Amino acid sequence: MILQKIETRTAHAGVIGLGYVGLPLIVAIASAGFRVTGIDICSEKIERLKQGISDVPDVPDTVFAPLITSGQIQVTTNFSVLQELDTVNICVPTPLRENRTPDMQFIVAAVEQVAQHLHSQQLIVLESTTYPGTTEEFVMPMLIDPSNKDTAAQTLEVGRDFYLAFSPERIEPGNSTYYMTNTPKIIGGVTPHCTHIAETFYAQFINKTHTVSSPRTAEMVKLLENTFRSVNIGLINEVALICDRMDLDVWEIVDAAATKPFGFMPFYPGPGPGGHCIPVDPHYLSWKAQKYQYHARFIELASEINNEMPKYVLDKISHALNLQRKPLNGSKLLILGVAYKKDIGDTRESPALEVIRLILDKKAEFVYHDPYVENLSLDGRKIHHSQPLTVNLVESADCVVILTDHGAINYNWLVKHAQIIVDTRNATRDVQKGQERIIKI
Repeated sequence: MILQKIETRTAHAGVIGLGYVGLPLIVAIASAGFRVTGIDICSEKIERLKQGISDVPDVPDTVFAPLITSGQIQVTTNFSVLQELDTVNICVPTPLRENRTPDMQFIVAAVEQVAQHLHSQQLIVLESTTYPGTTEEFVMPMLIDPSNKDTAAQTLEVGRDFYLAFSPERIEPGNSTYYMTNTPKIIGGVTPHCTHIAETFYAQFINKTHTVSSPRTAEMVKLLENTFRSVNIGLINEVALICDRMDLDVWEIVDAAATKPFGFMPFYPGPGPGGHCIPVDPHYLSWKAQKYQYHARFIELASEINNEMPKYVLDKISHALNLQRKPLNGSKLLILGVAYKKDIGDTRESPALEVIRLILDKKAEFVYHDPYVENLSLDGRKIHHSQPLTVNLVESADCVVILTDHGAINYNWLVKHAQIIVDTRNATRDVQKGQERIIKI
C-alpha cells in the first residue's frame, strides 16, 4: 500500500516541471531518503541536470550534484516513467493569456500524461498556482474520464484506488530564511483519505503541514496570500504617488509607520511587482469571481495601479534628464538591475522589462548591469549583455536608473560617479554625499 511505502520512504516519487518550484522540491524529497525522478519537457535543461548543474539559484550544485551522482535523483523527458512512480507532484507554469485569463495549457499537458499512466495506489498532487476548483473540476475529470481509452483511469476510483490533492507551492526565490522544508505546507485532498495520504507524504520532508477541507480551499489560500501582497503593494504605490505630489518622502513615512508594533505591516513602493505570483495570481481569482457574477474591483484596482508604475518611473527619468536640460530621446541610460527582486536572477514579469520597453519607445538608448542576469531577453529577443560596472560606464550615462536594489552594488561609489540617479527602490538610503543628485519615487 502507498501509505506504508511513504512512511518507510521506499516510495518512488516524481515531479513534473523542474523550475523554481520543482527543482527545490525534488531535492527536498530526495534529501529525506526517497528515490525521485524529475520530468521536464526541456531537453537542454535535462542534459544540464544530468551533469549535476542546477539552473535554480536556491539549489546549489554542491547540494544537487551528489544526489544525481548517487542516483537518488534521476531526470528525464520521458513521461512513460510515470507508470513506475508512487507519487507525482505537478509543478508546471500557470501563466496568463494576453487577455489576462488563465492559460491552462501546461497543466493540461501534464495531466494528460499522468492520465495515460495512472495506476492503482498512486498519489497525484497539483502544486501549480491556479483558480479555486481546478483540481476537482478540471484535473479529476481528466483522470477518471472513461472515454479516454488509452488510460487505466476508467477503472480507478479517486480516494480508494488513487489519491488526488492540491498543495500550493510557497517558494520565494532568494529567501534564505524561509525555504522548502521550513515553510508550512497547505494540503487539501479530494477526499479525507486523499488528504491523509498527501499529508503523510509531505510530513516526511516538510517540518509542518496544515490540512484544509478541500482542494478548492487550498487553491484559494494561495490566491489570498498573493492577492494580499498585490493589494498592499498597490496601496503603497498609490500612497507614493500622493506623497510625490505633496513633496513627502514615502520611504521615511513607511519606516516611521513600521515602528508601530501592532496593526501595521510595511510594504514598499517600487517600479511594479514582478515574479510569477503577484502580477499573475490575483487575475486568476478575479477571473474566477466573474464566474460567480462578482466583479473583484479591489483586486483589479490594485493591479491597475501597479501596472502604471513603470510609466511613473519613465516620468521620473524624464524629469531627471530635464534637470540637466537633456531630452529623453537620444539619452543614454544605465539600468541597474533587471531581475524582479534583489539578489536573484529571475526576470519573470520583472517591471524592469516594461520600463525598458517604454524608454525604447521614447528612442532612448540603454545599457544595463545586473550581476545575476548575464543576458537580457525582451519579447523573445536577446538584446543585451550585462556590462561591467565601471567608472566610465557610470560617468558616461546621462542618467542611472536603479530598478533592482542588488546588495552587491556599492551605492556610495555609484552616487559619487553618476550624473543623476533615479532610485526606485530606496537603494541609496544610506548614501551621505550626493543626495541632491538622487531622485526617488
